[in-house]
Amino acid sequence: MRRASPARSRSRIVGGRARAHNRKVNALVHSSIPSPSISYFDIGPLRVHIYALCILTGIVLATWLSSKRLSSRGGRPGMVLDIAIWTVPIGIVGGRLYHVVTHPTDYFFPGADLWKVLFVWEGGLAIFGSILFGSIGAYIGCRRAGIRFFSFADALAPGLLLAQAFGRFGNYFNHELYGGPTTLPWGLEIEQTNAAFPAGLPAGTLFQPLFLYEMIWNTLGVLVLLFVLERRFTMRWGKALGFYLLWYGAGRAFLESWRLDPTEFYFLGLKINTDIALVAAVAGIVLIIIQTRRHPGPETSIYLKPQDSVVASAPASEA
Repeated sequence: MRRASPARSRSRIVGGRARAHNRKVNALVHSSIPSPSISYFDIGPLRVHIYALCILTGIVLATWLSSKRLSSRGGRPGMVLDIAIWTVPIGIVGGRLYHVVTHPTDYFFPGADLWKVLFVWEGGLAIFGSILFGSIGAYIGCRRAGIRFFSFADALAPGLLLAQAFGRFGNYFNHELYGGPTTLPWGLEIEQTNAAFPAGLPAGTLFQPLFLYEMIWNTLGVLVLLFVLERRFTMRWGKALGFYLLWYGAGRAFLESWRLDPTEFYFLGLKINTDIALVAAVAGIVLIIIQTRRHPGPETSIYLKPQDSVVASAPASEA
């Protein structure tokens, strides 16, 4: 019986390994997360962007949950809507402004259509800009409604995390928010024509689905706050807000280090979003410590003036 030469044996081994590797790659591709083939649909002359629907769904859910929580704490019916009138539009403007400022070459170049700065439905709402400007709007709304800002923020905290989770689902439809290459079976498929697709990588490369990780992280934060912390501790006087800043800031700082994003602003060697996320996490810790020392007891009223709570509890005819 004729024996195969060593060179031929090595060739068979290498070939077998290559075929096994190809089968593994094909299996990974088949089990990967495909990018959606559509990002909008038309209803007659109206074009509806799925990203915008996800944002709106998050806003509605956050408003509903916050209204339930604030009402259980003595808030007047409809109070959250009165505050949301200030919070939502100012937050959207701030989120868009932050995104445009940190990605100037996407909007300002020779021959650019400057109207695209306003095209929020195409993606590009920065969470940190929305939080900062939205907080200003919420403060104005709270002053006009006569309640403490921290009382409203504590009621809003889980709803805000829930809204951000739905917003991240919108990033999925816009083919945004993904990390570096991966061979994990839940890797995200991104077309090679995407502006953030790294040069030199072959077509079919899978990427870390950061949008999914952040959705899970935010949803987990809602559950921890509602069913663990608020059942064991008094999460009032801004402490729930502090938890939100700590939870979201820590998670975002970690995920931002994986993100493929053409952010053009860096500080201390880190992307500006990472810097701000770390600042938010530290601010959350500081807020919890300070408010725990200043207000160790329960919150007696959410109103700025004692007589407001009396009016709120009176029958409608007397009010």
